[in-house]
Parts: sequence; structure tokens; C-alpha cells
Amino acid sequence: MIFTTKAEYGVRLLIQLGLRAESGPVSLKAVAEAENLPLAYLERIAALLKKAELVAATRGAHGGYVLARPAEEITMDAVVLALEGAIAPMECFVVDKHDARVSCSHGLDESHCATKLMWTRVQMGVIRSLQRTTLGELVEFAQSDRDLSLT
Repeated sequence: MIFTTKAEYGVRLLIQLGLRAESGPVSLKAVAEAENLPLAYLERIAALLKKAELVAATRGAHGGYVLARPAEEITMDAVVLALEGAIAPMECFVVDKHDARVSCSHGLDESHCATKLMWTRVQMGVIRSLQRTTLGELVEFAQSDRDLSLT
């Protein structure tokens, strides 16, 4: 399973907002420069994060983006879901909108899909890992790297 640059850049954007939380709103231009990311793409990513209520935006000369809630309350599964959609380890998996489970789209009876058990376990492992990882942890890790580079 490969996540796109949307997830990577989105997480990097959120980490920058977490690192600068004390400073107030952060411009996307400042994040783009700090992370060497394309500004136009970052704007689209920020819009998705705002729609998911993970960030908030303010307008004006001192406007920018801030985290919508504390970094410790933002889990990576919410971030990936907002940016990538449902997590599916195989292209043959489709989301069943009625019960939010992933089901096989081979056109076969699901109970006869021999690989479904394995791929479902892979999917759940990834989801659990993302649920256990908070933005707060990533910000703390990034901060400790910064502190080491200053010494």
C-alpha cells in the first residue's frame, strides 16, 4: 500500500503547524518554504484538512492556518482518511458505504475470496497503527530532532 504525496505533505504541514502552535496562525507560504513543498498543492491539501476540521484558517495580514484542536487529539488515521480516503491494501477492495467495511469486488461471493482474510488483517494493522499515532507524538519527535541539531 502506497500513500500519495497528499498524505505525506499533509502530515508535514500539520507537523509545522504543531511546531509553531505557540506563534499563532502560520501562512502556507512559510510552510511551503520550510518544507520545500509546492505552494499550490499545499493549498489544496490545506482545504481538505480544513473540510475535515483538522485545521482552521484565518484571513488577513496576520492570517494563516492553525490546528483545529490540540495535536495530541489528532490521530493519523483521521489525517489519512481526510487526504487519501479509505485505506485499502488492494485495488480489488471497495468500501461498502452501508457499513464502512471493505469488501471484495471480484464479483465473487465474498466468503469464497481466499485472500480476503490476509488483506483485511493488513488493512486493520495499518489502521490501528495510524490510530495509535498522534500528531502530538510526531511534533514532539520533530522538536527533539531540532533540539539535537541546535547543539
